[in-house]
Amino acid sequence: MIRRLVFLYGACALFLGAESRRTHRGRTKTFRLAQQLDESRGPVRTRPRRDTSSAPHPSHGPPFTPCWLPLSPAEHKVLDGSTYETGFNGDDGSYVILTWVGDGTGVILVLSTISVPLDSFLEGGSSRLYRSTDYGKSFHDISQRINHTFIKEEFGVSVGPGSSVILTADTPVVDNPGGIIFTSTDAGATFKFIQLPFHLVQPITYHFLNPDYLVALSIDGSLWLSLDFGARWTKVHDGVHSFSWGAGINLFFSCSRVDAVEAEERGDLILKRTKDLGKTFTTIHEDIYSFGYIGAFLFFSVMEDLRSPRVMYFSSDQGDTFSQALLPSASTEQFYSILDGDEDMLFMHVDTPGDTYFGTMYTSDDRGILFSKSLERHLFDGQRKSDFTNITSLRGVYLTNKLDVDGRIRSVISFNRGGTWRQLSKPENVNCEHQSKHCNLHIHGEHSRKNRIVPMLALSEPTAIGLVIAHGSVGDSLSSSQHPDVFVSSDGGYNWRGTLQGPHHYSILDSGGLIVAVEAHREGQVKAIKFSTDEGQCWKSYNFTEQPFFFAGLASEPGTKAMNVSVWGFRPEEDGQPMWVAVTIDFQSLITRECNHQDYEEWLAHATQGGDSDRKGCVLGVKETYRRLKKRSVCRNGKGFVVSKKQMPCLCTREDFICDYGYYRHVNTSECVRQPSPSNKTLDICLDREEDELLTTGYRKVPSDRCEKGFNPLLAVQTVIRPCAVKPSPGPPAKSTSSVIHFDTPQERLVLILVCAGAGIIVLVTVVSAVIAVKKVVYRRRVPVYRFSNLQIHDNDENCIMGDHESGSSSNGTACLPKSVDNLIQ
Repeated sequence: MIRRLVFLYGACALFLGAESRRTHRGRTKTFRLAQQLDESRGPVRTRPRRDTSSAPHPSHGPPFTPCWLPLSPAEHKVLDGSTYETGFNGDDGSYVILTWVGDGTGVILVLSTISVPLDSFLEGGSSRLYRSTDYGKSFHDISQRINHTFIKEEFGVSVGPGSSVILTADTPVVDNPGGIIFTSTDAGATFKFIQLPFHLVQPITYHFLNPDYLVALSIDGSLWLSLDFGARWTKVHDGVHSFSWGAGINLFFSCSRVDAVEAEERGDLILKRTKDLGKTFTTIHEDIYSFGYIGAFLFFSVMEDLRSPRVMYFSSDQGDTFSQALLPSASTEQFYSILDGDEDMLFMHVDTPGDTYFGTMYTSDDRGILFSKSLERHLFDGQRKSDFTNITSLRGVYLTNKLDVDGRIRSVISFNRGGTWRQLSKPENVNCEHQSKHCNLHIHGEHSRKNRIVPMLALSEPTAIGLVIAHGSVGDSLSSSQHPDVFVSSDGGYNWRGTLQGPHHYSILDSGGLIVAVEAHREGQVKAIKFSTDEGQCWKSYNFTEQPFFFAGLASEPGTKAMNVSVWGFRPEEDGQPMWVAVTIDFQSLITRECNHQDYEEWLAHATQGGDSDRKGCVLGVKETYRRLKKRSVCRNGKGFVVSKKQMPCLCTREDFICDYGYYRHVNTSECVRQPSPSNKTLDICLDREEDELLTTGYRKVPSDRCEKGFNPLLAVQTVIRPCAVKPSPGPPAKSTSSVIHFDTPQERLVLILVCAGAGIIVLVTVVSAVIAVKKVVYRRRVPVYRFSNLQIHDNDENCIMGDHESGSSSNGTACLPKSVDNLIQ
């Protein structure tokens, strides 16, 4: 995964020091010189910004007392001997891009460069390339390996599977037949110069498994493919707008038959697929606006004509078949946004008409066709930024913010993949002010980060089970008039505790055994780092330098298994020029003991929600017991640490089901009741080019729920399947004949009576079964486990269907997508 942080010169608020920007790979961080340097040189004229605070100066929220432990002289001495500072003297780059290469190799490439417009036709600029092989303790200038070529920040350093690296040079378009790249297969020890036959419009995209397979888009809209890590390139298609890898070697792309810009504005693009690396192509759909790929789903939006609203189509079989999603259609002033997804389901935001800054969140079934309403008034601000966050440290947990009718932003959390949402509990060590009507924790998300209220978003990691760190405020709603504080949860968001006052940058190390943080100062420079070995209950502080510097960001190896962290920043030199500084602290020398079995405990996830003992811990139909580190154990999980858990299925209850299309959950009961609406009629839709008559009992099992036996509303299923939009073929014409068949003998009459009686009984049984059976939804020989309630279908929506972030994917054929703001289907 590539993680990128951008640190700005001049534009950012001081306490940020940096603006975070994450990409889908989590290996790269970009630091940019920040506003502090400009202020050290004198006043800087900036564009005035609208004040989003209700108070001239932020006040402190409800008080809490962090736990501090003194750092002993012996500990200080150990850390002094394990702290390594590097000054990049004479480096005038405004950007520093750090990239980890490989897994556990200790290799870091650092590119120092400046940024110029992508469409610049002028030569100029400079960049330097540094390499570390000891996790950032020392760096060596290797700029000569790329002939001191200028590498722009926009293309930067691309890292693929294994130890593959690509650097894209800044090559003027005029008088040059193509661009230049440098490739490495040994983590930057050596580089190969390659002249491209085209100019890149965006960074080259790796295949998610095979680093030899590269895809590129040129400035003239041509799609190029290389099968030998860039040595040779082949043009595979013209007029391409965007592309995305799918499962295997499936490659999807949208292209136009006419002028590219006009085609996109009219929704006149064509979605195509190649399954053989550009040898042959298949047209999936025409008249699309845009498309993406996430989890196991291919999705695209379509406008049938200029006056029609857009509708969404999904495919779960790489485009072989697709179906229209049962979602509200979107006008040209609205948008769809895929928030998250995997092989089982999707989270989708549908914009509310007008400049409302909110919409409705829906969750899908496992085919991406039937959607249910998950959360109303979901916040999606004017910059199309969502606070939706997947808490990766515990299965099924999601966090987001909603804009309530009173205009206030409030945080809600779901522990069952969007099935139900509730407000966060008050932190155990925080008391609300008397004037607060309600007392809950509210988490700052992307909306707050873009408004420069907090320096970073909520943090969780799959290897740090249950651990969540986030900025927030306590009270009736999220407040920009309060200083944000740092809160931590050890059980996936059920319970919280105030841990640090004021905004901080933080990072998780050693699979959750170590947390580090650096205060985000509004003024001044930094010299101290805080660390905790008990999931933020208590902290120690260490001064890592005698010469403070302006903070740019924290950097640690992806995967949270490392024990060292680098603090990046810069110091103004005597001549007024900045000098980049990196201080790497290796906590492995302080925490020397390896953990043993006595340091771990069995922990039942979701057990804090209460309920009877048999159901305690049951979420999404299963109990999960993890083996995790005790808070009081001060030891190293180590790089070989692997998450260990036991799973046990639970008996099904109504909680494992959601109300289906046309049904709602009664306020006083847990039963799903039909809505008094004409839309409750049997729904005929086309699925995989067949028309299914969908009958439902009103319940639908939550996607990825693994409960067994118990409550089962899915009985007596009746299905009527007809070819979609095709009438039954008439039988052969009856022959014209005047012959009459007579039943004269008693035996013949008896046979006739028995046949008629049998036929009558069959008809009667069929009619009675149709009357008694409650409407059940049937998906072509499938158990109806989709989720769709309270969804209003657009009046003009036809129920019959005639028929990506860069995208990476895992070995099982699923693919990744960047954050929702990068995947708006317009």
